[in-house]
Amino acid sequence: MVGPPLGGAAIGLFGPLTTLVANAVSYLLSALGIRAIGGTEPRPTRSAAPRLRAPDLLEGWRHILDHPTLRPLFLNSIVVNGLIMASEPLLAVLLLDDFGFAPWQYGLVFAVPCVGGLVGSRLAHRLVARFGRREVLYAAGALRACWPLGLAFVRPGLPGIVLVIAVQLGLVTCCALFNPVLATYRLDHTAPDRVARTLVAWSISSSAAIAALTALWGVLAAVTGPRTAIAAAGVVLLATPLLLPRRGNARQDALGTGAQEAADPL
Repeated sequence: MVGPPLGGAAIGLFGPLTTLVANAVSYLLSALGIRAIGGTEPRPTRSAAPRLRAPDLLEGWRHILDHPTLRPLFLNSIVVNGLIMASEPLLAVLLLDDFGFAPWQYGLVFAVPCVGGLVGSRLAHRLVARFGRREVLYAAGALRACWPLGLAFVRPGLPGIVLVIAVQLGLVTCCALFNPVLATYRLDHTAPDRVARTLVAWSISSSAAIAALTALWGVLAAVTGPRTAIAAAGVVLLATPLLLPRRGNARQDALGTGAQEAADPL
């Protein structure tokens, strides 16, 4: 919450080059501080176990794609995350270049919504305890897809600042609700000897999707303009709840939370 506005203020006061150099020096000071801790911890011994290799990754993807609930959650996550991240560079161009936002304003519109990350993560456990894990995944997963389209209507000045803050706050809150519940479900339905392979396969897929969609949306923005590309990402996101796991039958929906968890994959 504090970092983005401070960075924007520093750029406004000292310029981007000085700010970036100071940021780089801060990492160096951090490394020197960690090195200065010292201590008498023994050096770790190398394990004879083999490192993670391609067959292990294939096993991770196989586990994800063979699981009836992990598979749709996986597809939904990589598409949603990819489209959200693909819009971020376009929004920066729109706000800073087209609308002339000051660096501190740009930092502010991304700092205030960080409150939603704290609120959503703190509410996740309580909502799951009250409504059930399935309901929270469905609701938060669907709601997070509704916010990004609002960024296509951003305007210069104070109205634009308020709009971006509101949209980002809703998006971050919903993501903060969805992500810990998803992570818990993924671990609960992955055998201990498959956790590393599954998480690495999931992470690689997510990073690849973000890279591919960011490049694709950059080309789209070059042809149509940043606002149109942001709107296109928002429209596609509206369809992503269809990738979420299908609901159980009416009998399962009528079960209580405890029995529901046992009877339904979610």
